[in-house]
Amino acid sequence: MARYPEIEPYDHGMLDVGDGNRVHWETSGNPHGKPALVLHGGPGSGTGPNLRRYFDPAAYRIVMLDQRGAGRSLPPASDPATDMSVNTTAHLMADLERLRAHLGIERWLVWGVSWGSALGLRYAQTHPGVVSELVLTGVATGSNAEVALLTRGLGKIFPEAFARFLAELPPGERDGNLAAACNGLLESPDPEVRERAARAWTDWETAIIPAPPGSVARFQDPDFRRGFARTVTHYWGNDHFLGAGEDDAAGVVLRDAHLLTGIPGTLVQGSLDFGNLLGIVWRLHHAWPDSELVIVDEAGHDAGAAGDDALVAATDRYARRHG
Repeated sequence: MARYPEIEPYDHGMLDVGDGNRVHWETSGNPHGKPALVLHGGPGSGTGPNLRRYFDPAAYRIVMLDQRGAGRSLPPASDPATDMSVNTTAHLMADLERLRAHLGIERWLVWGVSWGSALGLRYAQTHPGVVSELVLTGVATGSNAEVALLTRGLGKIFPEAFARFLAELPPGERDGNLAAACNGLLESPDPEVRERAARAWTDWETAIIPAPPGSVARFQDPDFRRGFARTVTHYWGNDHFLGAGEDDAAGVVLRDAHLLTGIPGTLVQGSLDFGNLLGIVWRLHHAWPDSELVIVDEAGHDAGAAGDDALVAATDRYARRHG
């Protein structure tokens, strides 16, 4: 089962969400179809046309937006003058509600990848009446344990790359929250310090994919690199603004999994995704009785072609449920 063919949006715009921010949105597919909201990863990755292809364009009204500071939304996180204090999970969820009201949508399926899955889960937990189903892949929950794993923890698996990353951070901050330490450099008034920190962060992300150095095309764009690194470290260094605190090992999303009861969901996860080392996806599935877990063998954070098949099968099934 392949993804659907490429399509173009039939409408788009810039929505003023306050705080000096305007988020870019677009709709494609069937204007009268089942509404589906797409949440990109990162935080800070932005949307792309391939994300539309997980939905039958005859059955779905596909809504995509670039989250604050990302993609075509303004102001960009790559601009050092952009105020990141008004870019938090609470702000993003309020933006989703503004967009839903703007488009006149009562309920929508929420599709999320990586960070988008964490945002989608928390959105469903706090706004259950507006989420009809969840389809999530590369599942993350935004817990401090996940941040610790993906920074310091994976240093034991990729020691050479980790040593290079650590060497770019202030010596006095190398034993603490590494994302927060890197974010401090990305907020420096010195553009050379910001550039070195952005490169250090994206080199580390490339290493843990894992991929050859310099092979991730989007990280070669200086503006994308700066905005992405700044946004990711802003969230990772601040508990994803979920308020779990240092002592909450499970994190807020997993703790509140019972709030998802009654919302059908599909979790598509590569068996080799490093996030699986914490067992969070398995625990989330077992704490959420209305979910199904699809494990894709020999796949990583990107579940590959077999993962695409499972995601399309899920959206097709929920379209039939819609009638």
